[in-house]
Formats: sequence, C-alpha cells, structure tokens
Amino acid sequence: MTDIAAHTAPEPAPDDIVSAFQIEGLPVRGRIVRLGGAVDEVLTRHDYPEPVANLLGEACVLAALVGSSLKFEGRLIIQAQGDGPVRYVVVDYDTSGGLRGYCRFDPEAVAKVSEGFVRPGARTLLGGGTFMMTVDQGADMDRYQGITPIEGETLALCAEQYFAQSEQTPTRVRLAVGQADTGEGLKWRAGGILIQSIAGDAARGDTEDAWTHAQALFETTGEDELIDPTVPTTLLLWRLFNEDGVRLIEEKPLRAFCRCSEDRIAGVLGSFTAEEVAEMVEPDGKIHVTCEYCSRVYALAPEAAAG
Repeated sequence: MTDIAAHTAPEPAPDDIVSAFQIEGLPVRGRIVRLGGAVDEVLTRHDYPEPVANLLGEACVLAALVGSSLKFEGRLIIQAQGDGPVRYVVVDYDTSGGLRGYCRFDPEAVAKVSEGFVRPGARTLLGGGTFMMTVDQGADMDRYQGITPIEGETLALCAEQYFAQSEQTPTRVRLAVGQADTGEGLKWRAGGILIQSIAGDAARGDTEDAWTHAQALFETTGEDELIDPTVPTTLLLWRLFNEDGVRLIEEKPLRAFCRCSEDRIAGVLGSFTAEEVAEMVEPDGKIHVTCEYCSRVYALAPEAAAG
C-alpha cells in the first residue's frame, strides 16, 4: 500500500500495469490502467482503420479495469455486438494479466461513417446491439454473464450503464486511446480510470455527498494525461485527488497474449467430418488456419485433425 504525496521528482512512467487505489476518507475505490507495448501489439496484429483500433483499444483498457478486480483465477470477456459497421468487438482478460482482442468490421461501412471531423464512437460503429461482460471461473464453474443494450456513444458510457443496471453500483469510467512517438516511431497507447461508490451503512452513513465530490474531481481527468508516456500513475492520481489524499493498494502487470496453439487448432479440426476436412486441404497438402486474435497462421497436415 503506497501513500501518494506531492509529486516533486521525475520518475519513469511504467506501462502495461493496472493499479487499484483508495481515496483517503471517502467511500470511493478505483482502478487505473496504463497500456503501452501490450496494446500496441494487440492493435497492430491487424490492419485496423483508426476508429476500429480506437474501439478495440478502449475495450482492452475496460477489460483490464474490470477484470483486475476478480478475486479468483479465471477470465473476464468483454464483448459488444451490433448491426453497425463493426459487427463485434471482443477482449479476453485473464487474471494473470493477459489481454487479447479482436474486431470484425466492414471496411467500406467504417470508411463511410468516418467521414467528417469527428471520430465515430462505439454507438456509431456498433449500431444497435448489446454490451456484455462474461466472468469465466473455469471448467468446473458456471459462467456469469451480464447484458445491457449499447447506449451512449462510448464504451465508457456502456460500462457505466452496465454497472448501474447489472450491479447497482454507481460507477464512472474514462477511457483514452491514441498514438504517441516514444522514440521508436508512433506507437499505440491507451489508458483508463474507474471509480465506484461504496454503499453507505451504519458505520459510513450516507455516501451520496462523498460520491458527488469524487465525481467532480474525476471529471477533471484529461484523456491526454491517461496516455501521456511522461505522466506516471502516481502523478496522475495526485493531480486528481491530492486534496483528499490517495493510496495505491496494489499493482498488477499486463501483457498481450493469445490462447491459440497447434494442439487447439487440431482439436477444432477434429470436430469436422473426414469429408469436411478433405475440403479444407489446400494445394500444398496442408490445412491453413489463421487465428482471429493474433493473426498467426497454422499449417497442419490433414492427419492432425484425427488427433
């Protein structure tokens, strides 16, 4: 647990980390994410148009913000799907800190809605549809899934609506994605912050005024600060909450990863009939499968489908 005092000395701004924090004296908890190399790896695995990359980057941040609160080994899957230019966006976070994500979209439709000066947001890109959070606690446990309509132009608003309806927890979310020159050319960066009100009880009393106060401070968060490689987490939190005091409770590393493997691909192929497998064989005598998440191409012999 780290108390954050006035930030007077420069320090490195570590990337790919999610941190939990507590505002001193207020019934408000929060988490903050800073992504560098991890989100750049996820977004550059595909040739996404800028608005689609931005949407997927926001989903990566949101998955880390929410998933890092899980108290067991498992996964959080964030997915939004609709009838818009982006058919769906999905991000998979596991409690070891791994992130992977993917978008399916119509390039021509995305280009059309991207005309103009304003970058299209989640509602424009996804259209009418649903926003889902799925908690997977492992093979021997039931999955928990919450679903809400896509409302609001950003994924942050979708998440706030989700928590209001599914969790009855007052929640504020801010997400940011952009590119910055880190000395090695332009790289994708992303960041986000989430705060939640802790319900009042006999000991705390009414928490409404405290929540109003915390939200007023939260509103001063700049998207540029969330992705600025020169602004450490400690400095950003101090800027926001120094009048009350704020403590870092824990930090967890984040990384890009993918679950695909040759064995997994062979297992999927094993679910097809011999005739279907034969139709998949290409002129070189192999079955070629591309992972949607990481774009890795597997070339398997037909016999692999038989195990």
